[in-house]
This record gives sequence, C-alpha cells and structure tokens, in this order.
Amino acid sequence: MKISDMSSFGREIKHRRKELGYTQAYVSECSGLSASFLSNLENGKETVEMGKALKVVQLLGMDLIISIRGENDE
Repeated sequence: MKISDMSSFGREIKHRRKELGYTQAYVSECSGLSASFLSNLENGKETVEMGKALKVVQLLGMDLIISIRGENDE
C-alpha cells in the first residue's frame, strides 16, 4: 500500500489493529504509549512522533518500507 500522507498511514494502522482484534487500550498497555497518542496517529495527526509511530507499526506486526518513487521492489 502506498502511503502518501498521515491520514492514509493512520487508516492502515487502524485497519491492522482492528484486523488483529486489538483495542486502542490494549495497544496502549502493550506499547506504553497513551491512548490519546494512538487516537492521534489513527486520525492522521501531522505532528505525531515518528519513533512512537514505528513502535506501533512493529507491535502490530507490520513493516514500513521506503522506496524510490517509480521503482517497484515487489
């Protein structure tokens, strides 16, 4: 999935969390991050901290891959 903004990033995080059957409270407890941070992340807030966002990505069993635009690595 191509992520072009924080809204699409947040939607993917939320989709995966729900796919796993996790609540924001559960992810908050497991990650040590606040539920308000998770809400901000899932709602596409532009100012979320990248390090914390990556922690959530890893917790949800996802990978974040950066590629050069136009190249198809998959």
